[in-house]
Amino acid sequence: MQGDFLRRGAAEFVGAFALTFVGAGAILSQAGGLTGVALAHGLVIAVMVSAVGHISGGHFNPAITLSFLVTRRMAPALAAVYWVAQFAGAAIAALLLKWIYPDQVSDGLKLGAPLLGPGIGAGAGLVLEAILTFFLVLAVFATAVDERGTFKSIAGLAIGLTITFDVLMGGPLTGAAMNPSRAFGPQLVQNVWAHGWIWYLGPGLGAVAAGLAYEHLYLRPLRPVPVGPPETGLEEPRPGDTAVS
Repeated sequence: MQGDFLRRGAAEFVGAFALTFVGAGAILSQAGGLTGVALAHGLVIAVMVSAVGHISGGHFNPAITLSFLVTRRMAPALAAVYWVAQFAGAAIAALLLKWIYPDQVSDGLKLGAPLLGPGIGAGAGLVLEAILTFFLVLAVFATAVDERGTFKSIAGLAIGLTITFDVLMGGPLTGAAMNPSRAFGPQLVQNVWAHGWIWYLGPGLGAVAAGLAYEHLYLRPLRPVPVGPPETGLEEPRPGDTAVS
């Protein structure tokens, strides 16, 4: 069991490291504008989920891990291991970016930390991060959790594309982090904490809402189960008979 925790935690560390290193690095490189930043975040997640998703599930995001915890799809001890790995991976990635890029670049762009855009209030930012994370976690449950998902074998692509369109829409407004560890690494290293709680509370609320909604609407069967053979979904009882279950 300890070895399993280690292997899964290591996969989460690598995925969270890659997300911050590539995602924040794309912001610092300033290559490709918003589209380039969105693709960098989406592609790195698509690749990492495809690469190590069979080992750890490919969360790389404390909010996703929280959604698995509240839906009882994950033991609390394993969730704690994931959180430590995710935050550590992001922090070390940010440290390396701080070392690689000149100070004028890292300081000017806040090391890629998410920030509120001009005219965006804290309340609007919180709601936006919650909504964007809701989309992300919904995609995770629909493709990587639900066995009926048509695209389960390519869940990484669907999840990566969700992150891409989220960043395209929300990047200029809140940074579209959707991920507390992605926010934490640059915030910690660059010491940028203005309205920092938004990128922890918002993704947490959105993830929990999406996880619980999908779990109870689609993954847990309603009771009582509808009567009838599978091919019809319902067998009408004859007069005087009770329904056959």
